[in-house]
Amino acid sequence: MRAHRHTHPPPLATLSAALGCLTLATAGPAAAQTAEPFAKSISLIIGLGPGGNYDLWARTLSHHYGKHLPGNPTVVPQYMPGAGSYIAAGHMAKIAPRDGSVISLISRDAVLGPLTGAAGALFDARALSWLGSPTTETNVCIAYRGAPVETAQDLFARQLIVADTGPGTGTRTYPKVLGALLGMKFKIVGGFRSSADVFLALERGEVEGFCESLDSVRNRRPDWIPSGTVKVLFQGGAAPHHDLKDVPFIPDLARNAEERQIIEFLYAGQGIGRPFIAPPGLAPERLRPLRDAFDATMRNPDFGAEATKSKLAVEPVGGVELAALVERIYATPKTIVDKVSAMMK
Repeated sequence: MRAHRHTHPPPLATLSAALGCLTLATAGPAAAQTAEPFAKSISLIIGLGPGGNYDLWARTLSHHYGKHLPGNPTVVPQYMPGAGSYIAAGHMAKIAPRDGSVISLISRDAVLGPLTGAAGALFDARALSWLGSPTTETNVCIAYRGAPVETAQDLFARQLIVADTGPGTGTRTYPKVLGALLGMKFKIVGGFRSSADVFLALERGEVEGFCESLDSVRNRRPDWIPSGTVKVLFQGGAAPHHDLKDVPFIPDLARNAEERQIIEFLYAGQGIGRPFIAPPGLAPERLRPLRDAFDATMRNPDFGAEATKSKLAVEPVGGVELAALVERIYATPKTIVDKVSAMMK
């Protein structure tokens, strides 16, 4: 875990980091032997489009997860993109069978949607069954070479055209709220299905910037940051990333305590990482094996080797810990939530 990254962590960041450091639960042999077998196959709904890091995480997990479930089912990935994964989350909350036969990977920032009254966020994140996340995240806002913006301070004087992959993602909410809160000059362009589409758009000159996971940028375009092809304007997450020592940490740009609390709430999803969920109301004998299998997959050397080969950093958080973090996010004072909601509209 990145415990050494923390400098003056805010309340949500403190919880997120502490939860991420907890030991993942271990399924006992007796439980594995007595649990009822799962169906021959289970569906893994991917709430975002193909080609991005969500897709890569989902497919990597799908190769190993079933081996740790009773009956060793095959895990079959299926796409259900739309509205920044609000569609997939809503499907899991209201339609998917509650028997362990369907799981999903949704956007980390989708959790904030129901709280802020976002259109299409028709679910209660607290009711979902949280299985775990293979990693936690740092988000970076980048500007492509030739853009009129090269630093965070430039954003207060010059406009940056940034791409948006959907309302349930930080690609939209971060620039939108930071523009309203701090006066940063973002112009947001939507219509992109995944980060893979945005990276191509940046290379073609269709947009100038993007607010995206640091791991995603490094994975898809590993030379961009070292070569100076993009400038990292600022970073956000539970704490500053140890590899970005000279890059501004966005909460530090707040001008007062309320602005800092708003930014902490806005970036709370970074502690959620790449969250895998199941429908609400699962019987304990279905939910526990799903969570135990997730934890066992995180410890599986073959999974770790495949993740490393794909340049994915495994820093897992268990399902119980994710559920506690979601509860903490939902306990954010209403005044803060209402202000963020107004800025998102």
